[in-house]
Amino acid sequence: MAKFTYKMQNILDVKYKLETQAKTSFSLAAHKLNQEEEKLDGLNRRKREYELQARELVTDKLDFQEIKMNRIAIENMKGAIRNQVVAVHVAERNLESARQRLQDVMTERKTHEILREKAFDEFKKELEKEESKAVDELVSFTHNHAQEE
Repeated sequence: MAKFTYKMQNILDVKYKLETQAKTSFSLAAHKLNQEEEKLDGLNRRKREYELQARELVTDKLDFQEIKMNRIAIENMKGAIRNQVVAVHVAERNLESARQRLQDVMTERKTHEILREKAFDEFKKELEKEESKAVDELVSFTHNHAQEE
């Protein structure tokens, strides 16, 4: 029996590798987004702590130097939070880009798998035709040979 060989198997193998790379890239982008969001959460927590400390500073004995340092710290946190929000948005865009790339690569791979299946189906049909032809020839030969005797 003949063996099926897909002529574009090397392309399909490359598509599998590209898909694996895209999955890895997507995973890294998702991890980076999580890190950036955690960092943003940490900055927001620190800002809330500074704001709580500011409330305590104005209710206790007024230490203007301490209050001023606290306000500076809060403003610095606001700036860091703005920067971190930008970093989160960049990470989200990178994740979406990686998701789109993964989706494109998966579509290409699936297309090649469908082509491979169609080629395999055609191969099976051809084998069945050859087998049917061989059976017909065998039956014909047997029938003719039996009539001669």
